[in-house]
Amino acid sequence: KLQEGAIVKGLVKNITYYGVFVDLGGIDGLLHITDMSWGRVNHPSEMFKIGDEVDVKVLKYDKDSERVSLGVKQITDDPWIHATEKYAAGKTVKGVVVSLEDYGAFVELEKGVEGLIHISEMSWTRRIKHPGKMVAIGDEVEVKILEIDVENRRISLGMKQIEPNPWELLKDKYPVGTIVKGTIRNITDFGLFVGVEEGIDGLVRTSDITWDRKLKHPSEYYKKGDEIEAVVLNIDSEKQRFSLGIKQLTEDPWKIFKDQHNVGDKIEVEVVKVAEFGVFVKVFDTIEGLVHKTEFEDNKEYQPGDKLEVIIKSISDTDRKVSLSVKAVSDEENQKIVEEAEAVTEKVPEKLGSMAAAFKAAEEKAEEKPAE
Repeated sequence: KLQEGAIVKGLVKNITYYGVFVDLGGIDGLLHITDMSWGRVNHPSEMFKIGDEVDVKVLKYDKDSERVSLGVKQITDDPWIHATEKYAAGKTVKGVVVSLEDYGAFVELEKGVEGLIHISEMSWTRRIKHPGKMVAIGDEVEVKILEIDVENRRISLGMKQIEPNPWELLKDKYPVGTIVKGTIRNITDFGLFVGVEEGIDGLVRTSDITWDRKLKHPSEYYKKGDEIEAVVLNIDSEKQRFSLGIKQLTEDPWKIFKDQHNVGDKIEVEVVKVAEFGVFVKVFDTIEGLVHKTEFEDNKEYQPGDKLEVIIKSISDTDRKVSLSVKAVSDEENQKIVEEAEAVTEKVPEKLGSMAAAFKAAEEKAEEKPAE
C-alpha cells in the first residue's frame, strides 16, 4: 500500500506549523505544508483538523527508517500546466488579493496560480506609497495579464491597464497652444506644478512664468492654491510630462520693442538701478537697457526715477541687451544746430548775389531809356 505514487487513506493525528502527521495504519506519514495545496497555505490548520480522514499520495517511502512523505496537491494536476493558455498576455481576468507587500499585491487567479500587481502598475496618475492604499486582502480585483513566466511560475498583472491611459488622451484633449486653467499644487525652485486633471499636473518652468528675466523664484509671483491660466507647450505621454507656459499668454515684449525701434532712435527712459559702470534704465515693459558711464552727459550723476532722453546705440538679439547713450542726444542736437547754421550761411551769399543782379539789371535798363 505504501508504494510511491499510491493514493491511500489516513487520519490526521497531529498538526504543527510545518505540516500534519497522518496515521496510515501503524505508521505515520508527514504531509508537509508545501504539499497540501497548489495554492497559498499560511498554516496547516486552515485545511485540516485532528481526526480528519484524508486521501493522500505517497511521495516517498523509506522502509529502513519508516519515513513516509505524503502529498495532497499531487492528487490533482498542477494548474500551471495550462497557465500559458488560460493566462496569455493581454487577457483580462479576475482574482482575489491574498497578500500585500511594500512593492505590490499578490492576487490569486485560481488555486495554485498567483500573480503580482507591482505598485507601479496600480494607477496611471496616483503616486502610491503602499499597495494598501489601493486594495485590501480579500478584495476581488479585475486585472490585465502583462507577462507570464511558466518556468519560474510568475505572472505580472496590471490594474491601471484596465482603463485607458489618461496621458495618451491628453494630446487629443489639450493640443499645443490650448489655454488651460488649474490650481497651483506645489512650488519648487524650478517651477510651478499646476493641477490640470485628477492626478495629472502640468509644470510651468521658472523660465516660462514671465518675460522678465530678473525672476529668481516662482514664489515671487505666485503661491500654493492660486488659480492660474497657462498655455500648453508640450505633452510627452511616455515620460508623463506636461509642459505649460504663462508668459506665452502674452506677446514677447522684446519682439514688440524690436518691431517699434531701431538703432539711432531717440526715446525717453527711466533710471531703475545705478551701478559703478553705468545706469540701468527701463526701456519698454520688462526690457531694460544700459547707459554706460562713458555715455553720460559731462559730470552728470543719475538717480533711480530720473527720466532721460537717450539714443539707441545697439540692440543685441543674442543676449537681449540694449545699449543707450545720453551724450549722443546732445551731440545730435549740436550737429543739428551746426547743420542749420551752415544752411543759413549758404543762403546769405545767394541772397546777396540776387540783390547785386537786381541792381545791375536796373542800371542796364536805365541806360537803355532814351533822353527826353
